[in-house]
Amino acid sequence: MSYLEYVIGAYAVFAIVLGWDFLAPRLQVRRELRAVRQRVARDARRSAAPADLER
Repeated sequence: MSYLEYVIGAYAVFAIVLGWDFLAPRLQVRRELRAVRQRVARDARRSAAPADLER
């Protein structure tokens, strides 16, 4: 009896989980940075709007 299929499957699962552990934090950081940039832009538009209305 050969355990080759089991070993290949175990390594495949390990590689997938390792890849996800590498990728997931980077995706989360990108998402948070995008949210911060959008918030800053929104706040800048909000603070610039009353100055435009005073003219």
